Parts: sequence; C-alpha cells; structure tokens
Amino acid sequence: MSKNTFRNFWIILWLMGLNSYVFSQDIEPRRWTPLPLGTHVIGAGYAFADSDIYFDPVLQTEDVKQNMDIIAVSYVQPFKIGNKLARVDVTIPYVFGKWEGKISGEPKTLNRQGFADPRIRVSLNLIGPNAMNRVEMMEYIKANPVNTMLGVSLAVNFPLGQYAEDRLINLGNNRFIIRPQIGMVHNWGAWSYELTTSVFIFTANNQFFNHQEKKQNALYAVQSHLIHRFKNRMWVSASAGLGSGGSAIIDGVSQNDARGDFLGAISFGAPITKIQAVKLSYLRSVTFQDIGSDSNTLGFGWSMAF
Repeated sequence: MSKNTFRNFWIILWLMGLNSYVFSQDIEPRRWTPLPLGTHVIGAGYAFADSDIYFDPVLQTEDVKQNMDIIAVSYVQPFKIGNKLARVDVTIPYVFGKWEGKISGEPKTLNRQGFADPRIRVSLNLIGPNAMNRVEMMEYIKANPVNTMLGVSLAVNFPLGQYAEDRLINLGNNRFIIRPQIGMVHNWGAWSYELTTSVFIFTANNQFFNHQEKKQNALYAVQSHLIHRFKNRMWVSASAGLGSGGSAIIDGVSQNDARGDFLGAISFGAPITKIQAVKLSYLRSVTFQDIGSDSNTLGFGWSMAF
C-alpha cells in the first residue's frame, strides 16, 4: 500500500469513527420532559460502543473495528425566561478509544484516551406548561392528562477535548459544532410520543492534520420516541432515528463521505430512591451507504434530582 493510501485510510477512519460517536450516541428519549423550577439534576453515565467500519474497496482495508468506552457527567438546571420554562444541560465526556483493522493484510491498531468536547445545551418550551414549581407542575399534569408541548434548543460542542494537529485520530474536534433543534411531545395518559429534528452545523478546523483545513457540510437528523410510563415511575421507550449529510471537505476537496444512518434503540428507566434513578439502553446504528459504519451501543446512566 502506498504512503498516500495509508494516510487516506486514517483520514477516513477519523471522519467516520469519531463522527459516529458525535452523532449516533445522541438518540435521547424524554429529552423534552419539563422540570419544575428549583430542581437540580446531576448525572453520570457509561456507554460501550462496538462498530464495524466500511471503506471504499480501493483502500484495501478489511475487518476494521472501533471500540469506545465513554464516561460522561452531566448537570441540568431549569430556569425561566419571562413566564416560559427553560433549562440548561452541561455534559462532559471522557473517552477510551481503540481502532484496529487490516491494511493490505497487515494488522494495524491505534488507541486514544482523554476528554472529548463538552456540550452545553439551552432549551425553551414554547407551548406547554409555563415556568412552575414542583407542586404547580404536578397540578398541571393532573389537570391536563392529554397535552402537547413544543420546544426549541441550541446545543454547542466546544473545542476543548484532546486534540493535536500532528495526529489524524483525535478525541476532540478542534471546532465548534452548533446544533439547533425543534421538538414536540404529545402526552396522553401514561403514553408519550416525541419527535425531534436537528441540524448539525460545523465551523472550520484550520489545524487539521498536516496543516490542512477541514470543513464539513451540515448534517440533518430526526429522531422519534414512543414512551410508556408506569405508576411506580418506571418507564420504557422504543426509538428510531435517521441522519443524512455531513460530508467533509479537506483543503477544498470533497471526501464523498456523506453520512446515511438508521438508528433504533430501546431504553428502560427505574427509580432506586425517591430522588435517584437509573437508565439502561441499547442502540443499534446501521449505515445505508457503501461507506460508513454499523454499531452496537450499550449504555447505563444514573441521575439524582434534588
């Protein structure tokens, strides 16, 4: 294999592998559940992702796999804007990543460990309950067993994760990822249906490998969730999502690597004390492009509201 082909292999691996982490792991049921004023939520989670990555045959690669152990901590705080209910979410991930495969029949392995880019998301409910305390929120839900909510949010991934210009594989992106969202929830009794649309907008990375400039077209995503809540505060959900776009441009040359993924997930949540809860989830992501990745992700989360 030529030096240039070997270099292209790792570039595409970086583009597909880490993009899979950034997008695919973000299918999130109960995203728009309103929180009463005065609530503080802290959380921690762990996820293991195992992916098979597919390349253009000209690169002579086979059996390419990506394994990621992801640990994250989070904080959620509701607040009010006028009489509207809003919230801010902060997430900080730490990643252990391993990539391995064969290039022209020769095994290659790469490991990375460190912080990925943190994310801050601010949301605002446009339709639904106004800013309320806990007692008022309970009264609203009791008086409105069938209701519809509509919200908007803006999430920003900050370029603070581990990054080095002389590495093709990095855990940080060295650029901002800006994601506006619109979401709706329809509740009827113990059931809820959620639908969220997103656009991922990428700023340029002017310190990409070997003094190159990396740009990326917008990626468009949609996800939906059907949720059932039980009287003991347990809940289950079935989720599906689609993502498309996001092709990269390096020094003005398109990489022809647009994403095209279908995601399916099941989740289960349960209280363990009055103020603590746990969540288990399984996510399957399948590419419908010739170049892309298929992945399985198992996740566990813990949260405490006080």
